[in-house]
Amino acid sequence: MREFSVPATATVAEEENLTDMVWANAERFGTAVSFRRRVDGTWVDVTAADFAAQVLAVAKGLVAAGLKPGDRVGLMSKTRYEWTLLDFAIWAAGCATVPIYETSSAHQVEWILSDSGAKAVFLETAAHRSTVDGVVNRLPEVGHVWQIDGPGREGAAGAVDELTALGADVTDSQVHDSRKDVKADDLATLIYTSGTTGRPKGCELTHRNLLAEVRAEIAAFPRLMQPGNSLLAFLPLAHVLARAITITGVYARLTIGHTADVKNLVRDLGSFRPTFVVAVPRVFEKVYNSAKQKAHSEGKGKIFDAAEATAVAFSQAQDAGGAGIGLKLKHLVFDKLVFTKLRAALGGRCVAAVSGGAPLGERLAHFFRGVGIPVFEGYGLTETSAAACVNTEQAFRVGTVGRPVPGTSVRIADDGEILVKGDIVFERYWRNETATAESVQDGWFHSGDLGKLDSDGFLSITGRKKEIIVTAGGKNVSPAMLEDRLRVHPLISQCMVVGDKQPFIAALITIDPEFFPAWKEQRGKPKDASVESLAGDAELLAEIQAAVDEANQAVSNAEAIKKFRILPVDFTESGGELTPSLKLRRNVVAETFSGDIKAMYTR
Repeated sequence: MREFSVPATATVAEEENLTDMVWANAERFGTAVSFRRRVDGTWVDVTAADFAAQVLAVAKGLVAAGLKPGDRVGLMSKTRYEWTLLDFAIWAAGCATVPIYETSSAHQVEWILSDSGAKAVFLETAAHRSTVDGVVNRLPEVGHVWQIDGPGREGAAGAVDELTALGADVTDSQVHDSRKDVKADDLATLIYTSGTTGRPKGCELTHRNLLAEVRAEIAAFPRLMQPGNSLLAFLPLAHVLARAITITGVYARLTIGHTADVKNLVRDLGSFRPTFVVAVPRVFEKVYNSAKQKAHSEGKGKIFDAAEATAVAFSQAQDAGGAGIGLKLKHLVFDKLVFTKLRAALGGRCVAAVSGGAPLGERLAHFFRGVGIPVFEGYGLTETSAAACVNTEQAFRVGTVGRPVPGTSVRIADDGEILVKGDIVFERYWRNETATAESVQDGWFHSGDLGKLDSDGFLSITGRKKEIIVTAGGKNVSPAMLEDRLRVHPLISQCMVVGDKQPFIAALITIDPEFFPAWKEQRGKPKDASVESLAGDAELLAEIQAAVDEANQAVSNAEAIKKFRILPVDFTESGGELTPSLKLRRNVVAETFSGDIKAMYTR
C-alpha cells in the first residue's frame, strides 16, 4: 500500500460559503470585468458589481417565490452566462443547485427531480419545457418552472427578468441574511453521476467541498489563475469539472466567457482569446485530428507529420535534460510553419490547457506541449469535487495525472484501487446509505479506479475495477490503454475493447464522421459511400489494422487486440452508448452490438 499527501495551503472556515466571493469581488474590485457574455454576436462586459447586482436580484425573486434555505432547485441548460448567474443566485437564496444535462431524456429528468425532491426547476428552452411539462405534472413538489429563454409571465423576457420583477419588494438584507446563514458544511449542490453502470446516484457536495477545490486549483495554477486572465467555458456546466473551474474563475477574478456552440468553437476561441481552456480529451483529439486532416487534404501532410514528430521529440526532451541544438532548430522552423497556426486556433493567447474526465494519452500530451500549449492532465470524480490530482507547471510528468492537489491524500489499496481523502471528498450519496457505506470508509473514498503511485506522488491511472476484462485464459486486461491509443488515430471516433471470458481480446471500432469524407476523397472512394458499405474495404481495414498494431505495442501479446469490427454507426449520447460526459456505457454498447461481438468469436 502506497500513500502520498499534499498539505493544504488554505483552510475553509466554518462560516464561509460560495456566495462570499461575489460580494467580495463587487466591493473591492467592482469595475473589474468578471464576465463577457455574447449578445447578438458581440462580447459584452459584465463587471463584478454588475454580476453581484444581478445575482441579488434573481435571489430576491427566489425568496419571493417561497423557496426556503435548503430547498433543491433543478437547472437544465446548455453552458451559458445565465447558468452561472442562476447557480450563484440559488446559493444566495440559501438553496442547493441540482444540475441536469440539457440532453437528458424525460425519464432521466423525472428521476433527478423526484429523487432530489426539487421544489423548482430552471429550463433553457421551449423544447426543454415540452420535455419536462409532463414530468412536472407527476411531481407536485416542483412548484415552479422557469424558462431562461422566455416566455416569462406577464411579458417578462425570461426567467431572469421574471424573477427580478417578482423580487422587487424583497429587501437586500433578506437575501444577505439568508445567504449568511449558510455554512461551509451545508449542501451546495446535488450532482447526479452519469450512470455508466446503473441508475444515477445523487452526490452531495457542500460549500466546503467546492471551496476546498477552488483553493486547491488556485494553489496548483498560480500563473493561470491571475486576476485579469481569461477562460472560455464550453464544457457542460452540469459536469463537475467545468463547474469547479468556473467557480474558481469567479474566485480568482478571471474574465469568463461561455459558449455551448462547439461546432463554432474555433470562431469563439478566436474572438474571445482566452488565456487557457479546460476540456475533456476528446476535444484535444478533435483539434489534433482536424489539423492533421486539413494538412493532408491540402497536400501538406508530410510537413505536418514531420512537425508532429518534432513536437513530440521536443516535449520528450524536456524530461531528459532538454533538447539539443539540432532539435531546437527544427522546432523553431516548424513553430513558424505549423505550431503558430495551431495556437491561433485556440485564440492566439492560450498558454496552457487543463484536461480531465478521461485519459489523454501520452503522444497527444507530448504533441501539445511541444506545440507550446502544455495540457495539464488531472484526475478526479464528482465525488472529489473535480480534481483530486493534477499536473502543474511546477510538477509535470506526461503519462500521469499529476500529484494530489493541496489538502488531499491519495492511497493505493492492496488490490490497486485508488482511494482519496481530504476536504474535497464528498460525505454521502443522497438518500442512499448503502452506496455511501460501500464508497466511503474511514474518510477514504474508494474511487473504483485502478492506479499506480510513484514514490514522489505522481499518480497513473491503469484502469477501472468494473471494466477489467478477464479472458478465458485468466489474463486480466484493462481496456483503457488500448482504447486511448486507438482514439488518437484521426479515422477512429470511438472504440470498445471486449473479450471477457473469451479466448482473446477484440475491439468494436467506429469511424469519425468528420474525417471520413476526407479519407474517402484521398483514397478515391465514392463520395456517397457509407461506413457500412466500406466496412469490408481493404484500404479501410488496412488503415484500422495499422492503428490496432500501433496500440498493441503498449501491451503484452496476451492483452493485444486480435480482431476488430468496424461498426456502421458512431457511438452517441442520443443513441445511449455515451454519457453526457462522453464516457462509454459499456453495457449498452455490449447489448446493442452483441451480434457484432459474437461474430468476432465465431468466425
